[in-house]
Amino acid sequence: MRYPQGGGLTAERQAFRERVRMEAVEMFADGRGSTEVAKELRVSVRSVQRWRRAWLEAGRSGVRSQGPASRPKLSDALFAVLEEELAKGPVAHGWSDQRWTLSRIKTLIGRRFHKSMTLSGISQMLRRHGWSHQVPARRAVER
Repeated sequence: MRYPQGGGLTAERQAFRERVRMEAVEMFADGRGSTEVAKELRVSVRSVQRWRRAWLEAGRSGVRSQGPASRPKLSDALFAVLEEELAKGPVAHGWSDQRWTLSRIKTLIGRRFHKSMTLSGISQMLRRHGWSHQVPARRAVER
Protein backbone atom coordinates (compact mmCIF):
# COMPACT_ATOMS: atom_id res chain seq x y z
CA MET A 1 0.00 0.00 0.00
CA ARG A 2 2.76 2.41 -0.91
CA TYR A 3 1.62 5.85 -1.87
CA PRO A 4 3.21 9.26 -2.15
CA GLN A 5 2.73 11.02 1.15
CA GLY A 6 0.45 13.93 0.46
CA GLY A 7 0.95 13.27 -3.27
CA GLY A 8 -2.41 14.45 -4.38
CA LEU A 9 -4.41 12.64 -1.73
CA THR A 10 -7.44 14.44 -0.45
CA ALA A 11 -7.93 14.91 3.27
CA GLU A 12 -10.68 12.28 3.21
CA ARG A 13 -8.41 9.76 1.52
CA GLN A 14 -5.60 10.43 3.99
CA ALA A 15 -8.05 9.95 6.88
CA PHE A 16 -9.28 6.69 5.31
CA ARG A 17 -5.75 5.32 5.06
CA GLU A 18 -5.05 6.34 8.65
CA ARG A 19 -8.19 4.43 9.74
CA VAL A 20 -6.99 1.34 7.85
CA ARG A 21 -3.68 1.43 9.72
CA MET A 22 -5.47 1.86 13.07
CA GLU A 23 -7.78 -1.08 12.25
CA ALA A 24 -4.66 -3.14 11.60
CA VAL A 25 -3.32 -2.17 15.04
CA GLU A 26 -6.55 -3.42 16.65
CA MET A 27 -6.15 -6.72 14.79
CA PHE A 28 -2.52 -6.99 15.92
CA ALA A 29 -3.67 -6.57 19.52
CA ASP A 30 -6.17 -9.41 18.99
CA GLY A 31 -3.29 -11.65 17.89
CA ARG A 32 -4.33 -12.07 14.27
CA GLY A 33 -1.80 -13.04 11.60
CA SER A 34 -0.41 -10.78 8.89
CA THR A 35 -2.05 -12.68 6.03
CA GLU A 36 -5.46 -12.54 7.66
CA VAL A 37 -5.14 -8.80 8.40
CA ALA A 38 -3.97 -8.09 4.84
CA LYS A 39 -6.85 -10.03 3.32
CA GLU A 40 -9.47 -8.37 5.48
CA LEU A 41 -8.15 -4.83 4.97
CA ARG A 42 -7.34 -5.46 1.29
CA VAL A 43 -3.71 -4.34 1.52
CA SER A 44 -0.42 -6.10 0.83
CA VAL A 45 1.05 -8.49 3.36
CA ARG A 46 4.30 -6.50 3.17
CA SER A 47 2.51 -3.34 4.37
CA VAL A 48 0.95 -5.25 7.25
CA GLN A 49 4.35 -6.63 8.23
CA ARG A 50 5.84 -3.12 8.15
CA TRP A 51 2.97 -1.76 10.30
CA ARG A 52 3.34 -4.64 12.76
CA ARG A 53 7.07 -3.98 13.14
CA ALA A 54 6.39 -0.26 13.73
CA TRP A 55 3.66 -1.14 16.22
CA LEU A 56 5.96 -3.47 18.18
CA GLU A 57 8.72 -0.85 18.28
CA ALA A 58 6.74 2.32 19.05
CA GLY A 59 3.17 1.30 19.76
CA ARG A 60 0.17 2.95 18.17
CA SER A 61 2.05 6.18 17.45
CA GLY A 62 4.59 4.25 15.35
CA VAL A 63 1.89 3.28 12.86
CA ARG A 64 0.48 6.79 12.45
CA SER A 65 1.31 8.73 9.29
CA GLN A 66 4.50 10.75 9.54
CA GLY A 67 3.30 13.27 6.94
CA PRO A 68 4.99 14.05 3.65
CA ALA A 69 8.35 12.38 3.10
CA SER A 70 9.78 15.58 1.67
CA ARG A 71 8.71 19.10 1.00
CA PRO A 72 7.59 19.98 -2.52
CA LYS A 73 10.15 21.59 -4.81
CA LEU A 74 7.87 24.58 -5.39
CA SER A 75 6.03 26.03 -2.41
CA ASP A 76 2.45 27.25 -2.81
CA ALA A 77 3.72 30.83 -3.19
CA LEU A 78 6.16 29.81 -5.93
CA PHE A 79 3.50 27.74 -7.66
CA ALA A 80 1.25 30.82 -7.72
CA VAL A 81 4.07 32.70 -9.50
CA LEU A 82 4.43 29.77 -11.92
CA GLU A 83 0.69 29.92 -12.67
CA GLU A 84 1.04 33.63 -13.49
CA GLU A 85 3.92 32.85 -15.82
CA LEU A 86 1.95 30.06 -17.51
CA ALA A 87 -1.01 32.42 -17.94
CA LYS A 88 1.21 34.80 -19.94
CA GLY A 89 1.59 32.05 -22.53
CA PRO A 90 4.53 30.39 -24.24
CA VAL A 91 4.99 33.22 -26.76
CA ALA A 92 5.78 35.66 -23.93
CA HIS A 93 8.60 33.34 -22.92
CA GLY A 94 10.15 33.01 -26.37
CA TRP A 95 8.44 30.02 -27.97
CA SER A 96 6.82 30.39 -31.37
CA ASP A 97 3.50 28.64 -30.71
CA GLN A 98 0.87 28.48 -27.95
CA ARG A 99 1.63 25.00 -26.56
CA TRP A 100 2.84 24.39 -23.04
CA THR A 101 4.74 21.12 -23.03
CA LEU A 102 6.29 19.57 -19.95
CA SER A 103 9.76 20.25 -21.29
CA ARG A 104 8.91 23.92 -21.82
CA ILE A 105 7.50 24.16 -18.30
CA LYS A 106 10.69 22.51 -17.03
CA THR A 107 12.75 25.14 -18.86
CA LEU A 108 10.56 27.91 -17.43
CA ILE A 109 10.97 26.58 -13.88
CA GLY A 110 14.73 26.40 -14.39
CA ARG A 111 14.94 29.95 -15.73
CA ARG A 112 12.53 31.53 -13.26
CA PHE A 113 13.23 29.65 -10.01
CA HIS A 114 16.67 28.05 -10.64
CA LYS A 115 15.28 24.64 -9.71
CA SER A 116 15.50 21.37 -11.58
CA MET A 117 12.56 18.96 -11.74
CA THR A 118 11.86 15.81 -13.71
CA LEU A 119 9.12 15.79 -16.32
CA SER A 120 7.09 13.28 -14.30
CA GLY A 121 7.56 15.43 -11.18
CA ILE A 122 6.25 18.46 -13.05
CA SER A 123 3.29 16.46 -14.34
CA GLN A 124 2.40 15.24 -10.84
CA MET A 125 2.77 18.74 -9.39
CA LEU A 126 0.49 20.21 -12.05
CA ARG A 127 -2.13 17.49 -11.49
CA ARG A 128 -2.01 18.07 -7.73
CA HIS A 129 -2.85 21.72 -8.32
CA GLY A 130 -5.74 20.97 -10.68
CA TRP A 131 -4.03 21.39 -14.03
CA SER A 132 -4.59 18.83 -16.76
CA HIS A 133 -2.73 18.06 -19.97
CA GLN A 134 -3.93 19.63 -23.18
CA VAL A 135 -5.16 17.49 -26.04
CA PRO A 136 -5.76 18.93 -29.51
CA ALA A 137 -9.44 19.32 -30.39
CA ARG A 138 -8.91 17.54 -33.71
CA ARG A 139 -6.22 15.48 -35.33
CA ALA A 140 -3.73 17.34 -37.54
CA VAL A 141 -4.41 17.11 -41.30
CA GLU A 142 -0.78 16.15 -41.97
CA ARG A 143 -1.18 12.90 -40.05
